[in-house]
Amino acid sequence: MVAAPRAAGEPRAAGELRGTPLQRLARMLRHLCCTRAGTHRVFTPQLLEQIERACAAAETRHAGEIRFAVEAALPAAALWHGITPRERALALFAQLRIWDTEHNNGVLIYVLRADRAVEIIADRGINARVPDAEWRSVCLEVQTHYRAGRFAEGSQAAIAGVAALLERHFPAPQSAATNELPNQPILL
Repeated sequence: MVAAPRAAGEPRAAGELRGTPLQRLARMLRHLCCTRAGTHRVFTPQLLEQIERACAAAETRHAGEIRFAVEAALPAAALWHGITPRERALALFAQLRIWDTEHNNGVLIYVLRADRAVEIIADRGINARVPDAEWRSVCLEVQTHYRAGRFAEGSQAAIAGVAALLERHFPAPQSAATNELPNQPILL
């Protein structure tokens, strides 16, 4: 399992604090103010259904498995320890067992609303073929939509971008593929 590098800045060691104390305080306040209720207002049942349908449709065109997870904010302990969106995405990749596919072809699209971050984590079978720059490009496009408040468009762009990379590197098998991971998005 390998993660696409962060879209902005260099990757950092787990728990290494980045930024000034004021920046860290601002991050904590963003996480305290970004509620699950607010996330439910943005990611409505209709949008979640669209995401689920888009994942299912995309998976008919390639041999990969896509999971979509949205988290409003990190728990206080994770903030205290300086957990990055990438580190959280890696943890969820393991927790949700996205790595547990027959062909190591799982991909997690992770959105952390409080940090306005999008991370794409791909299993080793996929990451060996898809360059990091291509994952970063998808993340940047999605972040642009989200920052403009276009959550439906951003979510569709995430799925379409990942699907396009998977289609190019992992075309759909001739026989009907089994759906190994649920298509339903996860709100945390």
